[in-house]
Amino acid sequence: MSDVRHVLVLPDRDAAEEAVEALGERFGLPEEPELVRDALAGEDDAEDAQWLVVVEDAEGRLDPRVLDEFAATWDGWREEP
Repeated sequence: MSDVRHVLVLPDRDAAEEAVEALGERFGLPEEPELVRDALAGEDDAEDAQWLVVVEDAEGRLDPRVLDEFAATWDGWREEP
């Protein structure tokens, strides 16, 4: 089975940090998700950034639909691969 990576897009750093903590608690992840700031094209202001939470799912055990609902808790979404 190939490695699966899920990317959750969240509106701000606080939401992303909360989501990282909640992901570990809810799904018992073997490693902490990576938090990445994604500046929107052409924007210099830190307020105009999305935050990405990258979740490695080597065993493919996370249900994408559940992650969609999870990200929506923070007004975010899961990127389709």
